[in-house]
Amino acid sequence: MLKKFIAKIIKLKNPNFNFDEAVTSPILIEMVLFKSACWLRSLKMLLGLKFYPTLFLGKNVQLQYKSLIQFGKWNQIEDNVFISALGKKAIKFGNNVRIGAFSRIITSTSFNKIGFTISIGHNVGIGEFAYLGGGGGLDIGNDCIIGQFFSCHPENHNFQDSEQLIRLQGVTRKGIKVGNNCWIGAKVTILDGVTIGDNCVIAAGAVVTKSMPANTVVGGIPAKAIKSTKGEKFVEHVYSKNGLPMDLTQNLKNQLN
Repeated sequence: MLKKFIAKIIKLKNPNFNFDEAVTSPILIEMVLFKSACWLRSLKMLLGLKFYPTLFLGKNVQLQYKSLIQFGKWNQIEDNVFISALGKKAIKFGNNVRIGAFSRIITSTSFNKIGFTISIGHNVGIGEFAYLGGGGGLDIGNDCIIGQFFSCHPENHNFQDSEQLIRLQGVTRKGIKVGNNCWIGAKVTILDGVTIGDNCVIAAGAVVTKSMPANTVVGGIPAKAIKSTKGEKFVEHVYSKNGLPMDLTQNLKNQLN
């Protein structure tokens, strides 16, 4: 009975969900008790501010500048996560978002030039030990699944003046955008100015320094487009004026036309 009731609730978010046969009643009871403790913890932390009835916080979660944090429905922030929202706009979480334990979500670290914002779409799961910066703005689309140790850095330090310390030369900021329905593997790093199109797959350990079009499998250091998610192999790539890689064959056709 308990299993059917919980499954019915979960199906509101994931219509294809079914419990594995190995999930027993004692396991479900322990899960319910754990989730209840997370809910009570969120109630205690946010008391006096806006109340989110479906927010679940793990142990030792720290929220800095709470007035600039906007949670969605059914958000799960796991143990030892730190969120600092000092920025020009609020950090926004969509519905059904999970942030893995020991992650850091930080818009700004300096009051001198505060960052822009961080926005995470609906139905996004991010693994443990992630670092999300928001200096130039970070936008993660809907329905993305992201592995552990994911990092985004929408900011670069200037270093061209050899007569001045690098730390005193300021920064440039362009922002990072990740499209919808992307699968990003463990230990992926995305650098400033990068746009990832919809439906992309980024291989574990990739360092993405240039923008990638939709429906692309990406991998390597620095990352390159390997093939289409539809199975079409990219033999070679050139980059268009807006920085997006184009298949060489298509590019040649465009030039002939």
